Amino acid sequence: MKSSKEKMTKLRKNGFVLILVIIAVALIGAVMFVLTEGANTMLFQSNTAYLEAVERNLVTSSLAWAKHNLKSDKEEIFHKTIGLDFTDLNIRDANLSIVIVPGRDKEVEVEVSTSCSRGRRTLRHHDKYKIRVSHKSQSNETQI
Repeated sequence: MKSSKEKMTKLRKNGFVLILVIIAVALIGAVMFVLTEGANTMLFQSNTAYLEAVERNLVTSSLAWAKHNLKSDKEEIFHKTIGLDFTDLNIRDANLSIVIVPGRDKEVEVEVSTSCSRGRRTLRHHDKYKIRVSHKSQSNETQI
């Protein structure tokens, strides 16, 4: 039969091991919290970079479309909001519209509005760009 002293020593050892296990679990929880915050920050930054790249693509595509259609001298594209089809770019949850207004001295003003979303973030862009248009008799070039 074991003495009461041996039982107390065994209980102390078990209690000490239990305290070590509780401390280890708490440390693992703290490390997981730090890693989760780092992963969330990386996800936020990658989503922001994606949305900015989509915005650049949409604006560039709309300006290229405007330049191409200005060369053909179509009057029906002026003073109307035009929603462009960008399905070939494979962008989900986005909108793109432009308004072309004739300006003075061979300049045309193109108003571009974009909106793109990813997750809970939405990035909106609205700006006006001037395109310098050369007539066909002089040259076939347009400049931004």
